[in-house]
Amino acid sequence: MEHNSQIDGIMSSAMESLRDMVDVNTVIGDPVVSADGSTMIPVSRVCFGFVAGGGDLNKPNAKPDDQSNKPFAGGAAAGVSVQPVGFVVMGEGQVRVMPAQYYAPVDRIIEMAPQLIDDIRSWIADCKNSGK
Repeated sequence: MEHNSQIDGIMSSAMESLRDMVDVNTVIGDPVVSADGSTMIPVSRVCFGFVAGGGDLNKPNAKPDDQSNKPFAGGAAAGVSVQPVGFVVMGEGQVRVMPAQYYAPVDRIIEMAPQLIDDIRSWIADCKNSGK
């Protein structure tokens, strides 16, 4: 039963280290205000992994039925990966997402669709008002 508490201690230590490495500011960064008054908020993808294990070691010359006072060995490891995804940009009365990586042209068209629709509506309204 003593070994369970040792495994718990190893796991708690590794999880505490992960908690120290990753917080909400890692995913959604601090806002940055540009010279033109636009606000940019960095957004990242965070992935992490965790593994822990342990076991009893056999003592030399120990009797097979002697389960007490066996030496214990254990360990834990954790890893974190932070990948920039893009920026949320707020300014000039609109909010848009600017990706941090290059995407295929189709992705770019989908991203630009709301702005394109607004431009077409504005052009149609201008044409109606001018009598064309």
